[in-house]
Amino acid sequence: MNALARLGSVVALTALLMSCGPADTSPHVRIPVGAGGVGFLPLLVMREHGLIEKHAAAAGLADLTVEWIDLGGPSVMNDALISGSVDFIAAGPPAFLTLWDRTRDNLDVRGVAAISAMPMYLNARAEHLNSLEDLRDGDKIAVTAIKVSIPAIVMQMYASERYGADQATRFDPYTVAMTHPDGVISMLAATSDISAHFTSPPYHQREQQNPDVRTILNTNEVMGGAQTFTMLSTTGAWREANPGPYVAVLAALEEAIALIEADPLAAADALIAARDDAGLTRDELAAILADPDIRFTTVPEKTMRYAEFMHAIGSIEHQPASWRDLFFPEVHDRPGN
Repeated sequence: MNALARLGSVVALTALLMSCGPADTSPHVRIPVGAGGVGFLPLLVMREHGLIEKHAAAAGLADLTVEWIDLGGPSVMNDALISGSVDFIAAGPPAFLTLWDRTRDNLDVRGVAAISAMPMYLNARAEHLNSLEDLRDGDKIAVTAIKVSIPAIVMQMYASERYGADQATRFDPYTVAMTHPDGVISMLAATSDISAHFTSPPYHQREQQNPDVRTILNTNEVMGGAQTFTMLSTTGAWREANPGPYVAVLAALEEAIALIEADPLAAADALIAARDDAGLTRDELAAILADPDIRFTTVPEKTMRYAEFMHAIGSIEHQPASWRDLFFPEVHDRPGN
């Protein structure tokens, strides 16, 4: 979506927000900032510039407050939304699909919009690792969450394609849960027992600065192209009870993406301020944001690819007929897949 089209989208959302009126009984929004890194940058920009409050105030919700919660990791996020501890969560499609599948008849968790699209990279330090086939007893691959993270599902796809569907979990025993920053520390420590780290920008780029680290796989290779990396979701009940704040969040996300596209250096500053810079400089971070493989967009990409695979191997019970089954109507007019 170009800048003009994005501006039009923000204007349309603002008009929708104004039509909601100030009738919400609980003008309060609780959002975790996510697992960290470039994929969650729009949330950091929303927080830094008070964009949710801005769009809410423009529609008469001047008393709306926003609570940003330091919480990340797919499994933790899912638990927080189910328990009612937060109102929105940001995670990858596999963790979302698990929650969508489990809550169809109760909480009705669906996607609000995509946030970013970018590859993840499997970086290896162990000398014998040049592919997943080289894994040995004792090797450990750091991922943000076992079973429900993007790396976990992508490695299952890889195994299924090469060894058959009954071998989809072939590489699961090698995975260990670890945050991206901790994964970087482990990868750069010669004494670490972590053999590889399936990570995302800017942590990938930081690891690549070490000559002993090399990339042996990325998600684009397995998925056949770009895919949604992070997406925002909430419950049907919260959306119904809070139509004004809901649309304010979506409008704020659109504006945050426009700001990142307009000024990558300022966006890099937001990463540094949040300590999501992985030790990289402002210019290095801005260069990462200029990578054509890294995009910020509300359009879902390859969510059905994840859904079809996870249903085929039994990770989710229900198969959506379309990506629109997974998202609330406000983004149904977009060219998702």
